[in-house]
Amino acid sequence: MTATPALKTVRPERTASSRPAAPRPRAPFTRARFEELLFGTLRRFVILFLVAITLVPFLYMLMLSIKPIDSLLQNPGSLWVSAKDFTLSTYQSVLKPTSEGGQGFLRMLLNSALVAIATVLLTLAAAVPGAYAVSRLRFFGGRQVSAIFLAVYLFPATLLAVPLFVMFAKMGLSGSLVGLAIVYIAQTVPVSIYMLKNYFVTIPFSIEEAAAIDGASRLQTVRRIILPLALPTLMATGLYVFMIAWNEFLFALLFLAADPDAWTVSLGLQQLAGGIEVSKTVLMAGSVVLTIPVVVVFFAAERLLTEGLTSGADKG
Repeated sequence: MTATPALKTVRPERTASSRPAAPRPRAPFTRARFEELLFGTLRRFVILFLVAITLVPFLYMLMLSIKPIDSLLQNPGSLWVSAKDFTLSTYQSVLKPTSEGGQGFLRMLLNSALVAIATVLLTLAAAVPGAYAVSRLRFFGGRQVSAIFLAVYLFPATLLAVPLFVMFAKMGLSGSLVGLAIVYIAQTVPVSIYMLKNYFVTIPFSIEEAAAIDGASRLQTVRRIILPLALPTLMATGLYVFMIAWNEFLFALLFLAADPDAWTVSLGLQQLAGGIEVSKTVLMAGSVVLTIPVVVVFFAAERLLTEGLTSGADKG
């Protein structure tokens, strides 16, 4: 009987690829790493804090506006509104005409919209050619023009209020929305020219030179080339002007106090705040009515607004 030779077990040689990977050394905890972690954490806390202080007062105001006054007096600090307490009677009271026992905010909203829209359109109509002239034309004192425009805001509004009122009273415009819009235009044109000029200077001259070679006049160049390129900045400037005209109170009080039919919504809200017989829930409803149009316009133009605020930040 022949013995079977024993089989020799051959162990496969370990290759470099089959060997377990060595643990990667941890990056040293440097000062740069510490600052990155610290500021990253602080950034999140700052964002949450800013969101909280912005949204919580608005939510509290909104909740109070849909609450009956009896429920509010029983629990003033409660933010929750149950289904049985939910009411829109406060908004009906705010929007109803004064002849029907309401506060007449619907008419005030219309007055504010007319003044704000007219101010935006006329301000841009005056600021666009002014900003283009400052950014493109060469004239004596051109570099100092921007500083002169901004110097208008060194004077407080109360200093200009009385002379403007006397001048407009002699012109017969002291109690009209037209006179109020003219005052707003005079206030907003300087800063609008400054904002638009910062963008116009970033547009290369070669674009206008190419248009001139093709036979376009300067007006055609502005209308067909410059304005489409400047649309985000125009939107940002228009929204800024709209918010000023919508929320302004001092000149509205000075010019329109004698004519309640021409009141803007800011005057109506001040009347609610000073009224003893007006409940706080109705006051909160008026505040929501004043705030919502600006919020809606802002979110509708958010993308163009963001581009407009960052355009002109650096040249190139």
